[in-house]
Amino acid sequence: MVDQAAVRYGVAAHASSNGADPPGGVADAARSSAVAAAQAGHPSGDNRFRMLDATLKRHRFAPDALIEVLHTAQELFGYLQPDLLYYIAHALKLPPSRVYGVATFYHFFSFAPKGKHTCVVCTGTACYVKGADRLLAAIEGCLGTVAGKTTPDGQVSLMTARCLGTCGLAPVVVYDGEVAGNQDRGSALERMKGWTHDGPR
Repeated sequence: MVDQAAVRYGVAAHASSNGADPPGGVADAARSSAVAAAQAGHPSGDNRFRMLDATLKRHRFAPDALIEVLHTAQELFGYLQPDLLYYIAHALKLPPSRVYGVATFYHFFSFAPKGKHTCVVCTGTACYVKGADRLLAAIEGCLGTVAGKTTPDGQVSLMTARCLGTCGLAPVVVYDGEVAGNQDRGSALERMKGWTHDGPR
């Protein structure tokens, strides 16, 4: 689950940054396996780790390359699992809390497998004033899911962004990477027609 994994990781990362173990050993197994994986090099012989390591080496394991490394990791694995974030933190010699904080700040990073299609609703100030909250609620109701989740059939991932930088087109929604302005419930449903097995509700 997206939120459960993030919470477990966040608790462990916060404790780690303070030099303490999380209460009750939360995420200890994940942290231990990730550290072991980093030390071993390529767990299970997964070639994706070899490719990730190539990126790390290309950037000379520089902490400043964190965002580029996270992008590569997501492209290789599809989403950022807690173990993968620990692996990156270990490789770049960064506190896990720093890696997690950066990954959660940017909307384009995902903590769960994405659907075949993506819908990103901008919730920045300009879009909010133009009714982005109502638009998001309508899309959630139509898709049968909530922001940060993927529809039960795995077809659509619904996300939000703090600001997409296209305030003059508010409210803005990004459909499969294509920016669309002045959106409302009707135009959103029209753009997503056929995206789910059951169709928009």
